[in-house]
Amino acid sequence: MTVVIDLSSFYTDTATLRRLVEYEKKALTMAGEGNEVLLTGPAPVWLYLRIAHVLHGKAKRLIYRSPVTGDVEIFNHDPF
Repeated sequence: MTVVIDLSSFYTDTATLRRLVEYEKKALTMAGEGNEVLLTGPAPVWLYLRIAHVLHGKAKRLIYRSPVTGDVEIFNHDPF
């Protein structure tokens, strides 16, 4: 199962470090356990990096969908 997480839906106007824990919890809830997760949407680099870090060990595979390069695999822990 692929879970698409649009990081721009986590905030209105501007993402803030003050709400980082809230963003992390939301991403973890949306991602579930052992799923393929696709991160997309306009968001600050620090938010992408932190969410990728939080999902490591929870997601089977993490993909970043870039509007320029297309899909970029960040990690893949699928043994098959």
